[in-house]
Amino acid sequence: MPASLSFLGAARTVTGSKHLLDVDGTRVLVDAGQFQGVKELRERNWARLPVSAASLDAIVLTHAHLDHCGLLPKIVAEGFKGRVYCTAGTAALAKLVLADAGKIQEEDAERANRKGYTKHTPALPLFTVEDAWKAIDRFQVMGYGYDFEPVPGVTMSFINAGHLLGSAYVKATVKALEDRTILFGGDLGRYDRPVLPDPEPVAEADWLLVESTYGNRVHEPDDNGERLAHIISETIERGGKVVIPAFAIGRVEEVLYWIRELEDANRIPKVPVFVDSPMAVEALKMYSERLHELDAEITVAAQAAPQRTVRSERKLCAFCTERFETVSSVEQSKAVTRSRTPSIVISASGMATGGRVLHHLKATLPDARNTILFVGYQARGTRGADLVAGATHTKIHGETVPVAARIEKIDSMSAHADINEVMRWLGGFTRAPETTFLVHGDEEPMDAQAARIRQELGWKVATPAWKEQVTIG
Repeated sequence: MPASLSFLGAARTVTGSKHLLDVDGTRVLVDAGQFQGVKELRERNWARLPVSAASLDAIVLTHAHLDHCGLLPKIVAEGFKGRVYCTAGTAALAKLVLADAGKIQEEDAERANRKGYTKHTPALPLFTVEDAWKAIDRFQVMGYGYDFEPVPGVTMSFINAGHLLGSAYVKATVKALEDRTILFGGDLGRYDRPVLPDPEPVAEADWLLVESTYGNRVHEPDDNGERLAHIISETIERGGKVVIPAFAIGRVEEVLYWIRELEDANRIPKVPVFVDSPMAVEALKMYSERLHELDAEITVAAQAAPQRTVRSERKLCAFCTERFETVSSVEQSKAVTRSRTPSIVISASGMATGGRVLHHLKATLPDARNTILFVGYQARGTRGADLVAGATHTKIHGETVPVAARIEKIDSMSAHADINEVMRWLGGFTRAPETTFLVHGDEEPMDAQAARIRQELGWKVATPAWKEQVTIG
């Protein structure tokens, strides 16, 4: 019986993860991510899915980041009628991500039409909040380690990937292939990091998909927060603000963990720390409610939290700093943006492509006292990548904004495994997969990772192109 894999996203690029398993006409899509970054990639989001959405029998999500789940509402709007399988943590976070993304799409379209900086008349959202909730209604939650059958003859299970709350690899056992297995790697987490547990080892798979985001790089060593402490202290001493664009789910938690650790050790001044992202605040609550899925260090912090004096909800205190405040309303956000009081502002989005952080950037970029600190991967073509590369100005909401603030980047907080960590995880396999497919990486790091796997492990490695279909079995 014929079976194939089609690579509909994250193929020689980092974003847009979508991998189609077709077994004799029965179709399961693993991940439904948005493309981000350069215009050529973003435009793919507006085209119809390369296969009919109505022909999909099920969708399975590895985790809740936008580049893995963010096209789901559009796929449902195009006619998908099946269930969307995911872990409980992914379901909880994806509800926030999708509803928020729909709201931002609507707001951006409205602003573009009102201010006239759109090339389209009228500007339309990629999807709406209503579309997002129609997609969310299709979620089917499954626990780690439990078998489920999204379509007859294909049994799947989730394995903790240590990348994000609820993140997983998806192991698929295909009856028509004599119970041979495919492991959809999703995004691979890191070892010995705070907040999340280490990625679980996997012993074997007949075909493997694994990310290659940092296939040619090793993350800077953990310096126990030394560089972060220096950046914060120096900026506050200048009378400036530290603005940290951060992914609302996953990265905010680690940033707060380190700021709290530095405060407790008296290594940085205790200034106001604002989290200006309603989605990030809700995600913090969900992390705090699911401490059993997190690293043991966070549990210890939660037990110490009642001793803290904070102006926020008690349930967030596993991540609270001394002067921690959540920002919910637009009026509060505007007040924080206008304020020139030295402080730390954490806001989404992590690549500075949208959301409230843009208002903070407009206010702080022209002032040399301030620092913009990036703490995650910056995809090609994003505003974040341009700023890190040394842009002297940037366009926000149709206005040109000069860049005088200091631009800093810390890679040690990345949630993606670097090449050494990927090799460590692959070293847990007891036999070589028939083929290892590298996904979720730009061409240069992907090719470097392929070369290293071939050289050190002797495995067969493929780097499929966008829309490429590969027969398996």
